Parts: sequence; C-alpha cells; structure tokens
Amino acid sequence: MNLILWRHAEAEDTASSDLARQLTPRGRKQAQNIAKWLRGRLEDNAVLLVSPAARTVQTVEALTDQYRIVREIAPGASADDILAAAGWPQGIAPTVVVVGHQPTLGEVVARLLGANEASISIKKGAVWWLASHERGGNDQAVLLAALSPELA
Repeated sequence: MNLILWRHAEAEDTASSDLARQLTPRGRKQAQNIAKWLRGRLEDNAVLLVSPAARTVQTVEALTDQYRIVREIAPGASADDILAAAGWPQGIAPTVVVVGHQPTLGEVVARLLGANEASISIKKGAVWWLASHERGGNDQAVLLAALSPELA
C-alpha cells in the first residue's frame, strides 16, 4: 500500500476551540501547492482520511471533496490510531492519504522508518509518502517522497 501523510497547512493560532481553527491565507496557498502536486500522482481509488479539525478539512478540500472524516485521527491521536485507520501495512485501499496533525504524523513516520519516535517533525502543509514492502517475509516501509509546500 501507499501511505501518504499530509500535515494540515498553516492555521490561525486561536479560535473558539482547537478543532475550529481555520487556515490562514498562507495555509490556503500551502494546501493548494501540495494539492496540485498530488493531483497528478494520486490514483482515482485513493482513500482520503481526514481529522475532524477545520484546518485539516480545509487542507484536503484544496484537493478534493471526496474524503472521510475520521474522529480517531483527531488532534491527540496516537501513531497506532493512524496506522489502524489506514490499515497499515495491507491498507484499506491501495493508496491511503491521512490528513492530520503533529506530533502524531511524525511519530508514524519515525516508527515506520525505525527512528526515535520524537525525532521526525513534519512541516505544516508537507506530505510524506511511504509504501509498504514485503522482503524476506517481513513488512518494511519505504520512503518515496517527502515534500514541503514551498517545493511543490
């Protein structure tokens, strides 16, 4: 499976609640840049799982209106929650895009790539694209791309 982790773009610092925080104008541009890059690379059958936070919904809507809101990947979710929602390593679909939050997305990358769980920081609006691969009877993760919105 392909697992694409997309951190929400830049959001306002305060709102009536954490889940209500909206993207800033810069965040909207970041989301559009990554969406443009993803658009030509995603298969039609990709499944998009999105945190219920307004900023993640606004991020994914730069790409599509076809997504699933998954409460289990809201802010404060664990790496296990993300991997379970995506069905890693077999996947709930050949390609799963998870639009979520730090530090959880960084913890997922660190776990899959064998790094210290606190060692990976994903920039706002960036995507990390990993693939599951079986080798010698063991599941492995392969990093295919890591891209910030400024480079998209």
